[in-house]
This record gives sequence, structure tokens and C-alpha cells, in this order.
Amino acid sequence: MPILAVNKQASFDYQLLETYEAGLILSGPEVKSAKAGHISLKGAFVTKREKKGRVVYSLTNATISPYPCADNTDYDPNRSRGILLHKQEIAKLLGKTQEAGLTLVPTKIYTKGNLVKLEFALARGKKQHDKREAIKKRDVDRQIRRELKS
Repeated sequence: MPILAVNKQASFDYQLLETYEAGLILSGPEVKSAKAGHISLKGAFVTKREKKGRVVYSLTNATISPYPCADNTDYDPNRSRGILLHKQEIAKLLGKTQEAGLTLVPTKIYTKGNLVKLEFALARGKKQHDKREAIKKRDVDRQIRRELKS
């Protein structure tokens, strides 16, 4: 399972409660570009919208660079890309995202076989003091590792 992109900021800004796996709807050149590692989840988020009477989730603001060997006229690297989920998962997510303060955050994109998969998490935003505590804990752990090494 080669990992193509990781959203490192997600675990710092959000408390990740549950993770989900979904397929991504990509065009051919986008798949090749993503598998080459030209993809970024910085600033990306998962949105919900109504389409023909049903709920559809999409990955918004993820950047996939144009594939150099393809015809890239009228290509938008930041366009919204559909997420493939089962009906039961959509119903479960609809119920959980109705709660105040919960959102869907993409955490990583990887390949599974020939398919490009998205892992996203149901998350709650952290407060500023929680972020400071995480920084302090990380610094203390780093210091302990240094002391144990020497």
C-alpha cells in the first residue's frame, strides 16, 4: 500500500475520531500524476452536496498537478473530485456530521492494487491550548529520545 500523500496538519489541527476509506473519481491523467506523487492534501477538505436527490461527498481543494504527457488544456488542478462510498456509510456520516463541531478531514491518499483510495476521518477541531499541549508533549518526547541515545 504505497502512500501517495499525507495531510500532516490534520492530526495537529483536529482530534481524529473515526477513519473511513473511500475510492476517488479521477480522470486517467490524474491517476498517473497522483501515482507519480504529484498530489497534495494541504488545505483539502471533504464537502457534502445534493445531486439528483441524493447526497454526494467530494474531495475539495486537493491539488493534483497536470500530467506532463497529457493534453492539459482546460485542466483545473484544484477541482472537486467525487468520493465513492456505500449507501450505509453515507447514511452513517450524515448522522454524525449533524453533530456540532464535527467535520470530515482527508488524512491520506494511497494505492490499493490499481485503485487510488482516500482515507478521511471524522474529526473535531482542537482548541489553541490543545495544540500547545501537543507541541510540548512532542518536544518532551524528542528530548527523552535524545537522552536515551547518548
